[in-house]
Amino acid sequence: MSVPVRAAIITASTKGARGERADESGPAMREALEKSGIEVVSADLVRDDVDLIVAAIRRAIGSGANVVLTTGGTGLSPNDVTPEATRMVIEREVPGIAEALRARSLLKTPHGMLSRGIAGAVGRSLVVNLPGSPRAVRESLEVLVPVLAHAVELLAGASGEEGHRPSPV
Repeated sequence: MSVPVRAAIITASTKGARGERADESGPAMREALEKSGIEVVSADLVRDDVDLIVAAIRRAIGSGANVVLTTGGTGLSPNDVTPEATRMVIEREVPGIAEALRARSLLKTPHGMLSRGIAGAVGRSLVVNLPGSPRAVRESLEVLVPVLAHAVELLAGASGEEGHRPSPV
């Protein structure tokens, strides 16, 4: 079973959405994904607002994305609400992804432990919160990209047990 990875990018940044700051992490994410051969089906820039982020995630899934990657809003600031919005959409958490991303970040900076990003599945789509800096996005994608194809295949219904036969009872 081969399911193409179709990614959507959502940048959560109030200053970016207001035009007060250029979005650098969204374009860095697009570039890294496309270099990896992953199709980007949509990109969105929204304010740090739970309802707007929830709506953006749902729009991305509705546009055919089977991977939705957010950037920004995962820290400790009162404005950082991306994990809360993501929890409102996902049906099942995939904690290993968030753990792996934090572990990678900790190799570079002790501040990596302050990330509150989560990952989870909603239907046949995977939603993953990445940090808000271009450098952290690229480093996170080095860890994440190698597992995306397998993740979307599993979400699409592959058992993950090809060749495995149940033991006789």
